[in-house]
Amino acid sequence: MKKFFILALSSLMIFSLTACGNSNMANSASPPKQTAATVTDKDTAPNAKTTEDKTANSKGKKILVTYFSHSGNTKRVAEQIHNLVGGDMIEIKTVVPYPTDYNECVEVAKKEKETNARPKLSTKVDNMAGYDVIFVGYPIWWTAPMPIYTFLESYDLSGKTVIPFCTSYSGDIAKSMDAIKSLCPNANILEGLTANDASKIEPWLSRIGMR
Repeated sequence: MKKFFILALSSLMIFSLTACGNSNMANSASPPKQTAATVTDKDTAPNAKTTEDKTANSKGKKILVTYFSHSGNTKRVAEQIHNLVGGDMIEIKTVVPYPTDYNECVEVAKKEKETNARPKLSTKVDNMAGYDVIFVGYPIWWTAPMPIYTFLESYDLSGKTVIPFCTSYSGDIAKSMDAIKSLCPNANILEGLTANDASKIEPWLSRIGMR
């Protein structure tokens, strides 16, 4: 009986430690929470023509799926989207890779955000003008990671349809939509998706007219 009690107590302690560890990881795996700002007319440039049509017609359109991924989660989502919509796909890569260690990566990303940095990219789309629809995927690092800023500022996306999607432990895409809108002032920004559940991807694509 005593032996059974010890085993039961040990199991309970292991379960408690595991649950605690997962909770800490969930809390630390995403940057500190920030309140998403509300976009108003005064927040956009006078000549900005940002639109938010709910749907787009993908028929006959040239599609490009782009993504920045650190852990591989966003890459997997991008591949799912690409399989469903077709077109071309390209990974957004930085010249200097981010550290694989989580804490080191957070420090680098935090410094980039605080200094409004634009990390240099090794990725280049030579024929961006030939695409009509651009999917842009990224993890939420407080907002969109700074490489996304570099990427979107590198091209004239006027008149194109830009569709954001993200992965995140605790935040959602609302935290980054203001940035996407400001980076693509003359593009047609469609509804974004926080793609933490694969089953939501296809209904979302149908909802915005991409299926």
